[in-house]
Amino acid sequence: MSWNILNLAPTFRDAGPDGREMLEAAGCTVVETQRVCPLTASDLLTDLPGIAAVVAGADDYSSDVLTAPETSGLKMVQRWGVGYDAVDIDAATAAGIVVGYLPGFLDDTVADYTWALLLSIARRIPWGQDTMRAGDWHVTWGHDVVERTLGIVGCGRIGTAVAERAKGFRMRLLGFDPFPNEAARAAGVEFVSMEQLLEQSDFICLNAAATPENRGLIGEPELRRMKPTAYLINTARGALLDEAAMVKALNEEWISGAALDCFSEEPLPADHPLRTAPNAILCPHMAPYVWGNAREMNRAAAQNILDLLNGRRPEFIVNPEVFDSPQLRVL
Repeated sequence: MSWNILNLAPTFRDAGPDGREMLEAAGCTVVETQRVCPLTASDLLTDLPGIAAVVAGADDYSSDVLTAPETSGLKMVQRWGVGYDAVDIDAATAAGIVVGYLPGFLDDTVADYTWALLLSIARRIPWGQDTMRAGDWHVTWGHDVVERTLGIVGCGRIGTAVAERAKGFRMRLLGFDPFPNEAARAAGVEFVSMEQLLEQSDFICLNAAATPENRGLIGEPELRRMKPTAYLINTARGALLDEAAMVKALNEEWISGAALDCFSEEPLPADHPLRTAPNAILCPHMAPYVWGNAREMNRAAAQNILDLLNGRRPEFIVNPEVFDSPQLRVL
């Protein structure tokens, strides 16, 4: 048996041939999209007929897509990454579609990148670069990190990895998470209320999942609670942040600055007001992109698909309950 597999994750293509070669060696046909990713629901309904599995980016896997006649042959949505907020898990399960993801692979990668942004915004490194590129020589003043307070919103694997990296800076660590865990406590995190974290932190890192409850988690009231000398770093999901409030906070100097790697709409529109807001570092969702780790993830994504194709339960699945469903689309 062989499957037609649609790749909608640019990194699965760009980071090396490992994953594709694994699938092709098993007799699968890998189809590369010619569209700009992520795909809309309309694009998916056009491209998914005849496709058994998709390597997914942040495309719109809504209930309307997953239950449409055009996707009746779809057996698996394999996310390239750990987040799956773009997939309606309940609808996938009801339709008998297995949803795969890649937990744990990006913990250190994203934690490192979070710290890269934190240090860059604290010491205003991009502004120094801009000065030099312009042929000038003007120093830019920043803030110390050592012995300051770091607030971590979302203390799962990535948030805990961020906390572990703070030890060398002798920072006080505050955490907010509806499910406090011992790993974060062992890394030195003191769990507090969101209000306490906002009011006491010098740096706030968003590392929470974009669940329905977390959408707009940081809005105008939260930004106004922050210290005027504080910085916000978001390497999680754009949906966590009210971007209109963020623009006001930067323009009116409620906070010292922000480093943002993810946005509610990606790519970020060219005319979005965040692009001209002061005291901000903006990056095009670069946190996952490192060569060695990406190739490992490509192999894991391919193996997940091959396991399902060969009648085995994949190692990394979001909805294991689908295997008890009479609607399951694989044997």
